[in-house]
Amino acid sequence: MKRQNAQTLGDAIRLFLEEQHKLNSKLLETRLIQSWGEIMGNGVAGYTTHLEIKHKKLYVTLSSSLLRHNLMMSRHELVEKINHHIGSEVIADIIFR
Repeated sequence: MKRQNAQTLGDAIRLFLEEQHKLNSKLLETRLIQSWGEIMGNGVAGYTTHLEIKHKKLYVTLSSSLLRHNLMMSRHELVEKINHHIGSEVIADIIFR
């Protein structure tokens, strides 16, 4: 008797690895948000009002337009710094608001 919802072992392993990758990505994103103050320092963290990650982009809402402008000028270096701190390529770009 053949089961209706049977799948091959290869498909089951592939599905498991995809789910693990998604879970790992979410854990790394959460780690980044929780360590924002450690990565950027208390000065920047003090002006940060909201952090969000969508589609490998980090959205940072700041209460200081001067700080926002200064950080925008060095955002590519910040992406490298953040990813290095986390130990994985969690984000590809930063959007300052």
